[in-house]
Amino acid sequence: MSRVGKKLIPLPKGVKITVSETEIHVEGPKGKQTVPVPAGITLRQESGNLELQRSGDDKAALHGLTRALASNAVVGVSAGFTRELDIVGIGYRCDLKGRIATFTLGYSHPIEFYLPDGIDMRVDKQTHLVLTGSDRQLLGQVAANMRALRPPDPYKNKGVRYTGEPLRKKVGKTGASGGK
Repeated sequence: MSRVGKKLIPLPKGVKITVSETEIHVEGPKGKQTVPVPAGITLRQESGNLELQRSGDDKAALHGLTRALASNAVVGVSAGFTRELDIVGIGYRCDLKGRIATFTLGYSHPIEFYLPDGIDMRVDKQTHLVLTGSDRQLLGQVAANMRALRPPDPYKNKGVRYTGEPLRKKVGKTGASGGK
């Protein structure tokens, strides 16, 4: 039995759910989202909770997946999600003008990053980025794309990293050569 799929999804106040045969439409104060529902998964809404049921054990993986996607949509449209990034390195910084973030990361040119619709960004002290949005998957992908602009270097620990990300610093080469 899927333990994730059996959990009820609590519906906060202000969240409206419309269920069709192939989709769940979730609307809330932070936006709207659509979650696909595969064949064999049925939904029931009662007393402020949403319950997902499956037709058989062959749908166990889809049961848990659909429940997780629906839960993320409900939380996203009611409270939203946040991802934080830190920029570490001398001269490394980010500036935000409208929907365009300009990164200076030690390359010969600044990098312009266009924020997609539904993702908002705040820059604190030019080195701390706070990304917010209602779509968890899109938010995580945007944060990963920003981190990929200059991943943390294992020798100097410079680059763009998630706030609180544990990094292992490697020991560099020593001055004495190995010789013959």
